[in-house]
Amino acid sequence: MGLEKHYLRYGRTARDHLLDWATCGRGRRQQQQQQQQQQQHPQQQQQHAQPSQGSTATGRRSRPHVTHRGTPLSMLISNGVRISNNRLAVIIIGIITLILGIILSSMPWLDYFILKNLRLWNDTLSYHYWQRPGVIRLTKLYIYNVTNPDGFLRGEKPHLQEVGPFVYREDMQKVNVKFHENNYTVSYQHKKILQFVPELSIDKDTPITTPNIPLLTLTSLSPKLGYLLSKTISVVVTAAQFKPFINVTAEQLAFGYDDALVSLAHRFYPKHMRPMERMGLLLGRNGTLTEVSSVKTGMDSMDQFGYIDQLNGLDHLPHWSEPPCTSIAGSEGSFFPPRELTKSEVVHIYDKDLCRIIPLKYVESLEKDGIAADLFRLPNNSYGDSAHNPENKCYDTSEYEPIQGLQNISPCQYGAPVYISNPHFFESHPDLLNSVEGLKPEREKHETYFKIQPVSEYNNT
Repeated sequence: MGLEKHYLRYGRTARDHLLDWATCGRGRRQQQQQQQQQQQHPQQQQQHAQPSQGSTATGRRSRPHVTHRGTPLSMLISNGVRISNNRLAVIIIGIITLILGIILSSMPWLDYFILKNLRLWNDTLSYHYWQRPGVIRLTKLYIYNVTNPDGFLRGEKPHLQEVGPFVYREDMQKVNVKFHENNYTVSYQHKKILQFVPELSIDKDTPITTPNIPLLTLTSLSPKLGYLLSKTISVVVTAAQFKPFINVTAEQLAFGYDDALVSLAHRFYPKHMRPMERMGLLLGRNGTLTEVSSVKTGMDSMDQFGYIDQLNGLDHLPHWSEPPCTSIAGSEGSFFPPRELTKSEVVHIYDKDLCRIIPLKYVESLEKDGIAADLFRLPNNSYGDSAHNPENKCYDTSEYEPIQGLQNISPCQYGAPVYISNPHFFESHPDLLNSVEGLKPEREKHETYFKIQPVSEYNNT
């Protein structure tokens, strides 16, 4: 029993020592009392310390004393502790791992890997998307039908009826692809196959009354051809009884119909001005390989990623006389420079049908189908006179009076009097809208916009 108590006392003392219960005076007071008792009764303590052999230890024994050395933490701080090399290595590695984890968790790794794989090079993910997009693209065509052609010839306003949509699915691919390591570009030809989608369209054989574009082209060019040739053209046109309006189907107007004037022009025009053998608004966009384009791959810099480098071997547009109208520094429509890198509020896109680069200005960030996108809109001063946009000065010609919202693109349309504007003269000068009947501009239907993914910068419109 005494041995058990003796063990417990040592255990309690060890507990008090570890938990620092004997630090604040109690241990010191007990130590002082024991010293005083030893001085007052030395003999008694000696006899008590030497009991007879074989007798059982009785009486109250003094509590064993354990020298106070502080808590393990205070010992570690004040006296130091020897740490093995293995433990020290583990501690250092743990601290380094913690620091690296904090740094790496703050870095946008997903964006980094996207940008790394975004660069356009052979057999990359971007290349496969660019070379043959795995998405369905639809082209919706609306045509204005002139309902009062005879009245217009008598001086009335033209009455226009919007007919459509005529919907075509685009099967696009880039062929004859060749990478150029010397300047980090890729050249190609763009091949499109348009297939009519009847379930989304009205009848493609719908009759349309439309201006006779070849005749208007010839009459507008005749004053430049000299008196003799101009007079000859006038006689031929009168004798052949060509009319300023023709009746065709929507399919014919889009993809071609035979015309005597176009056939003559194809035969006798200079090669650089020679039109196709038939007349059709979308004739050159369906299965035809014409332009050879090259774009920047982003391997050296993402600032102009996806921007055009050359068109048919030229680094400028030959239809216009001076910059910025001659510039080809714009996207071909698949990719744009990442806005998160460029911090630019404006991107540019080249439109072959418009024969120019058009600007797109950032408006806001939003979501489409759960995917983040940046909304870009065409500024309302993109087309028209230089008074509203000084950069349009090089598009102005002496052949017509410039007006806001309307631009002459005849230099790239074989001299035909072709003009571009927003649908229904949206955001154009009021005089344009007042000159016709039947148009009603609405922002939801007629504004030009793009939705572009902010990191990968592909067109999500």
